[in-house]
Amino acid sequence: MPTTVFRCLLLLSLAVVDGISYAASAHEQDQLSLVQQQLDVIERLVTQAAATSAAEHDGRYRFDYLRLTQDIQRIRQGVQNYLSPSRAQPRDPTKLVGDYRLDTPPAELSP
Repeated sequence: MPTTVFRCLLLLSLAVVDGISYAASAHEQDQLSLVQQQLDVIERLVTQAAATSAAEHDGRYRFDYLRLTQDIQRIRQGVQNYLSPSRAQPRDPTKLVGDYRLDTPPAELSP
């Protein structure tokens, strides 16, 4: 008899914990969906800034918009892999670059 009560309590506690985890994952999914939407907006802004920057190329350094776009895509891919995993735990050992400054080569001197 005590083992039956114990089993019932165990099943009840597992059902409660399982229900709580679904509530947390739904909230987390909503938040990560918002992150994906914000990444879309950021990527559009980066594209616009890159187009504007192409016309104003006069400094020694310039921003590496291509590298930033690649990092945004990697972040988006990581979020998507988490939301729709192909296996139990997503794993991506590649790190983001994070350095977005390019040296502009000096203009060649003509003889």
